[in-house]
Amino acid sequence: MSRIKRGVTTRAKHKRLLEQAKGYRGRRKNTIRVARQAVEKAGQYAYRDRKVKKRTFRALWIQRINAAVRAEGLTYSQFIHGTKLAGIDLDRKVMADLAMNEGGIFSTVIAQAKAALPA
Repeated sequence: MSRIKRGVTTRAKHKRLLEQAKGYRGRRKNTIRVARQAVEKAGQYAYRDRKVKKRTFRALWIQRINAAVRAEGLTYSQFIHGTKLAGIDLDRKVMADLAMNEGGIFSTVIAQAKAALPA
């Protein structure tokens, strides 16, 4: 049985880990055991917050649409209901962009949604 020396692979793993921990404070940046915990926790936060980012952007789009629609005398929920009845298939991201940058076009969308609502 030949002898296996593991220094090269271990050093490579440690080096990769410390590169990921670059910029951390204290022993988290230069001690393997602490850096590993910090990098694993950072990965958990990153995974979770990729999901949270989608939620926060959707909330922002809804706020922008609501602000633009209230200026025309509707609420957000009435507007969304009207767009469903009118068959307007724009998602909230596009509608928020229209509300921010293309006010005239968005006001025609609001008018179509208003017309589709039952009196």
